[in-house]
Amino acid sequence: MGVALDTMLVNTPDVCGGRLRIDGTRITVHRIATLYKQGQTAESIVQTYPHLSYAQVYVALAYYHENQAQIDAELVEMDLEYERLKQQSRVQDNT
Repeated sequence: MGVALDTMLVNTPDVCGGRLRIDGTRITVHRIATLYKQGQTAESIVQTYPHLSYAQVYVALAYYHENQAQIDAELVEMDLEYERLKQQSRVQDNT
């Protein structure tokens, strides 16, 4: 029986901020891309998240590679927002 690859990734407005994720999980394509950029392989990602199949990880990686510029830009934006909120928290803690 074949696997419908295009149904493995979904986005739902109220789950994971509406980001594209592996269906039935809260693991986003952004998370898989981050792990991949940190040097993890599909095999090590599956070891980290044993509830994922190789097919799910490879579909997420394929989507990332097809949309790499956009996803990389979104990851940079997320990092900047994290740093901004961290700095804001530090300022509030010091008052």
